[in-house]
Amino acid sequence: MIKSYWLLKSEPDVWSIDQQKKSGIKGATWDGVRNYQAANNLKKMKKGDLCFFYHSNIGKEIVGVVEVIKSAFRDKTDKSKRFVAIQVRFKKKLKKSVTLEKIKKNEKISHLPLIKQSRLSVMPIDFKSWKVICKMGKI
Repeated sequence: MIKSYWLLKSEPDVWSIDQQKKSGIKGATWDGVRNYQAANNLKKMKKGDLCFFYHSNIGKEIVGVVEVIKSAFRDKTDKSKRFVAIQVRFKKKLKKSVTLEKIKKNEKISHLPLIKQSRLSVMPIDFKSWKVICKMGKI
């Protein structure tokens, strides 16, 4: 089974990589996504897919990796019942965080939606870019 790769954004003062790690083996629900493009990306995620964990607003950096452990289900925080959530589990922290500034400067990954659609909270990452970022993060 071919995995897909993604990037999930969270403000660290709302939900941080450390909080994600503390959620343990059961992981945590990734909910509250109300942008239709981001929600459609959530719907495409499958169990086993890997996601970079990006601290937005404060830090603006990729800090870790999480794994999808449950694919899209109804987001209980959405009263309209239109949006979905996923369940993710902590995998690892990057040895060195990868800042947005460094991503913008790297020509190999300057095409990423993170740069072009900076407000999008859930986005796909192609395999080559995944590898480049892993190398930059020393994992």
